[in-house]
Amino acid sequence: MLVDSHCHIDFEEYADQIPRILDGMARNQVTHALCVCVNLTDFPGVLALAEGHAQFFASVGVHPDQAEDASPSVGDLIERAQNPKIVAIGETGLDYYRQNGDLEWQRTRFRTHIRAARECGKPLIIHTRDAGEDTLRIMREERANEAGGVMHCFTETLEIALAAMELNFHISFSGIVTFKNAHAIKAIAKAVPLERMLVETDSPYLAPVPQRGKTNEPGWVRHVAEEIARLRGTSLEAVAAATSGNFFRLFKPISY
Repeated sequence: MLVDSHCHIDFEEYADQIPRILDGMARNQVTHALCVCVNLTDFPGVLALAEGHAQFFASVGVHPDQAEDASPSVGDLIERAQNPKIVAIGETGLDYYRQNGDLEWQRTRFRTHIRAARECGKPLIIHTRDAGEDTLRIMREERANEAGGVMHCFTETLEIALAAMELNFHISFSGIVTFKNAHAIKAIAKAVPLERMLVETDSPYLAPVPQRGKTNEPGWVRHVAEEIARLRGTSLEAVAAATSGNFFRLFKPISY
């Protein structure tokens, strides 16, 4: 049993494709997927997928890349998180790679998400790119450890991973870990304890080898888990059991 802990199958790439995606998940023994919200405008579609299919869960949040979107209030996020199919707050965090200039709005938005997660008792899904130190600083200042969560699609250093784990966060690996030249990420995947690890696709992005270059989908999280098993010298079954168990303990869906 495997779980895709992060995907965006509400995106237009998947219009009318959900039956095929579910079939691909079943073939690869991927039982569930978390469809992650990136802005409040598209939240109804994310929620509808989760409410319409037992295999899907959802989150609520506004991505740090969404510069033109209005930042939600703590109350906005908490209100939407009351639905039992909403298992997390996010995707939130900091991205200094795609955005530039005065990014205080990103930091303020990130703090809002952390406060909402603490108040409603749901974990955070954190995106950080070229912003590791600021991400950790704000996590500490806002007591993100009280909510816990996951550093999704991890691409930072081992030191950042260790610090995040000390703050009650899991580390999630995407298809990047299967890329030939991703030596640093492969080393981190070997170092992070299985009990603190998740796997994801980040669909439609980052399709893993041997599907690289295609539109990603949740069933292909199996390739991520297989590569982690190879790197660690263990079985796919061991990686699947650990990462799936971690998912359900972290996100605590009411039924699955």
